Amino acid sequence: MTTWTLAPEAFDSSDASALRREYYDEVASRYWQRSATAEEIDQGLSGDGAEQLTPPTGQFVVGRYGTKAAACGGVLMLDAERAELTRVFLRRAFRGRRGAGILLETLESEARKLGARWMVLNTRLDLIEARKLYVRNGYAEIPAYCSGPYMEIWYGKEL
Repeated sequence: MTTWTLAPEAFDSSDASALRREYYDEVASRYWQRSATAEEIDQGLSGDGAEQLTPPTGQFVVGRYGTKAAACGGVLMLDAERAELTRVFLRRAFRGRRGAGILLETLESEARKLGARWMVLNTRLDLIEARKLYVRNGYAEIPAYCSGPYMEIWYGKEL
């Protein structure tokens, strides 16, 4: 039986980099309603702050289904007690195999290790599947804690 294995990994490892590229491609392509170009993906990943997803400021996690890199996500400490969930992604071929819930549990555990008592996140209204995932896993809508062009709804959860 194939199982999920999730563990912290450098945000710039080959598997993590490939997953981050696919994440950006998917969210950008949905937003623009067309395929993102390689140049647009490169530009989006350049200076995206992923280097902060390492202790003590954060953590990046890669999930494998069997031996295949299939999922990723990060937590970023916003202050002493709040962590932000970011870059949550499952490759399409691995969706529906309970990996998303395991990924969230792992990211929440990593946030606790960094001292977080609350997890927050922001997302877009059109990312309906992600929003359903967060609510299904105990996240509730909260007031905006930040602002930006791709931030339309905010969620939080006590850890």
